[in-house]
Amino acid sequence: MKQRLIVRPEAELDVSEAAGWYEHDRPGLGHRFLDELDELLERIERSPLQFPQIEKGVRRGLLRRFPYGVYFAVGTRHTVVLAVLHLRRKPGSWKSRK
Repeated sequence: MKQRLIVRPEAELDVSEAAGWYEHDRPGLGHRFLDELDELLERIERSPLQFPQIEKGVRRGLLRRFPYGVYFAVGTRHTVVLAVLHLRRKPGSWKSRK
């Protein structure tokens, strides 16, 4: 069952910063990052329980070509994206967003 996906402002800022960094590094790469992220968010929205639970109440989906994870919580009516973070930088920083 498809649940409504809510992206918190902090996660939106994560996305904006990452896409900007990639676009600055190589034109067009930021757009590819966003396209891949959109695909993952659609998968999360369609079937959030397919992703592993990494801590009680929090699951993580991984981008395929970029070293980023999408951290999210599944509720009864909606799924909340808590963070979109680089996997090697501040790996536990999403915990303060629960």
